[in-house]
Amino acid sequence: MKWLELSVEAPPEYVEPLTHIFYRYGEGGVAIESPAEFNPDEGEIPPVPATVKVVTFIPLDESARERRSNIDVAVKLVAHFAQISEIKEREVEEEDWESNWKEHFHPIRVGSNLVICPTWRTHKVTDGDVLIKLDPGMAFGTGHHPTTRMCMELLETLISGGEKVIDVGCGSGILAISAVKLGAQEVLGVETEERSVGIALENCELNDISSQVTVLNGSFPEIEVEKSAYDVAVANIAAKVIVDLSEYISSAVVDGGKLVLSGILESSLDDVEKCYLMQGVRFDKILVDGDWTAVLATKTIYTDP
Repeated sequence: MKWLELSVEAPPEYVEPLTHIFYRYGEGGVAIESPAEFNPDEGEIPPVPATVKVVTFIPLDESARERRSNIDVAVKLVAHFAQISEIKEREVEEEDWESNWKEHFHPIRVGSNLVICPTWRTHKVTDGDVLIKLDPGMAFGTGHHPTTRMCMELLETLISGGEKVIDVGCGSGILAISAVKLGAQEVLGVETEERSVGIALENCELNDISSQVTVLNGSFPEIEVEKSAYDVAVANIAAKVIVDLSEYISSAVVDGGKLVLSGILESSLDDVEKCYLMQGVRFDKILVDGDWTAVLATKTIYTDP
């Protein structure tokens, strides 16, 4: 059987919506091509390309026409919001499909020490490297999106060992895995999409950390979380959801604990900050990448007047 390779080029912040489209209608997963390695010892920083190539394959069978049409319509909708290239396509033979597929994936470095590596690739670990294994056959947060990358960079500065972490909207589990690999004692993930819960648990198993991560399907207030039980809270979700859940996210953290909030457009940052100030949370540091921001915050220590 022959396969049809489909690819588009888009700004990095649009990788995740395109990934969901390609994963839904493609076969097996989504490949993402972008600059991979950099050397922090030489003063280099993670490369942020202007565009990233997103790739999927569909089998040339009776379903091909419908799959191709659905992808075309969905990509055109996303293209209303960003400069996205026309879909490129080429046929590949069955025997070339697997090797072509895997060739797209290479280890990428995020922050100073975190390295995301596909399961079939090898990475020569250097001193300080924190290796995260992921299977790109599953839809997952790859570290390409600015909000994911900035959250991982902030976690590197926060986790020193033994922390309890709550990850609200954990998705693929990439931030939960990062926290444990950096030294967190345990992580509770909260995720509304049942399919993502399964993916997060599979990714935790790939990294041999299943015993340290619990993932619950649902959201607040249906899911009850012990108050002041966590040293760090992470929420990489839409600004509106971060605001709506501010009481629950803030109350889960101990006094003096840290919060990492992202998925926030710069235009929404003031509204988020005002909301969290009302919960006794002050913003300490703001990272900006394009239109996106990530916040490092502290829950203030309450003292009786």
